[in-house]
Amino acid sequence: MTIIETHFAKKLENPIRFQEYGVGIFKTIPTKSGIKKAIKKELIFIDGILATTSKFISGGEIITLYPSENSSSFERLKLDIEVLFEDDYVAIIYKPAGILVSGNKFVTIANGLAQNLKKSPQTDAVKPQPVHRLDYPTSGLVLVGKTSTAIQKLGELFLEKEIQKTYFAISIGKMESQGKIDFPIDTKKALTEFKVLHTVKSERFEFLNLVKLLPKTGRKHQLRKHLLAIGNPILGDKEYFLEGKVLNGKGLYLHASTLEFIHPFTKENILITKELPKKFTKIFKTVIPKKNE
Repeated sequence: MTIIETHFAKKLENPIRFQEYGVGIFKTIPTKSGIKKAIKKELIFIDGILATTSKFISGGEIITLYPSENSSSFERLKLDIEVLFEDDYVAIIYKPAGILVSGNKFVTIANGLAQNLKKSPQTDAVKPQPVHRLDYPTSGLVLVGKTSTAIQKLGELFLEKEIQKTYFAISIGKMESQGKIDFPIDTKKALTEFKVLHTVKSERFEFLNLVKLLPKTGRKHQLRKHLLAIGNPILGDKEYFLEGKVLNGKGLYLHASTLEFIHPFTKENILITKELPKKFTKIFKTVIPKKNE
């Protein structure tokens, strides 16, 4: 049987399961679910032996992909993605609201990356993959790894809290000018700093606030849960809301505007900002303030 693709695993500092390592190594299988399906159909071999999801990859392995009897190729996603920064190791892209970063759906940011980014010339180049997530209704910046080492290093930076993320939201109701929200999420410590930049009166919601948010931890739905916890839910949130205070049809007013970190390979300070979506500026005639404001 003809081999579709071959991947040579580069030496890794720490072995990882093939189920995780295999995401992105083949151009024709861009997702984790695709890798699992190919393994189940016995289409992937590691050093000539049928692959399993639990097999650990440490480096030096030859990983081969064979075609399915029912299909000679996998469907490709055509998705235009705005790229704000890219080099041989990492990329930063813009995710519009209303699309998944990754998952079992076909239309995801992860599935569209390979067609929008340049192939890395590094020996451990893999299919580009996001190293963190944004909620489906949230717009903003997503950090992407283009090599297996870059994905690992970026993951470590997130764990060590060395990647600074800045969000903007429009919240509902009267609000303190600034403060900290120290409120556990799923019994785990969660901390968010906030600063109100502008406030306007609203006939329906009393007040609307343009809020700068600095999450100090990374819990699921942290910003949305924290703002609801202090009585100022995010405009357009249909999951974390106050009774009678839901805005329909405009989506969630939460935007991941800035990513800042030290590049793990070039050691440059990377600071990328994406302007507020138009739905924000229709309410607040402003631009994103400078970092020290």
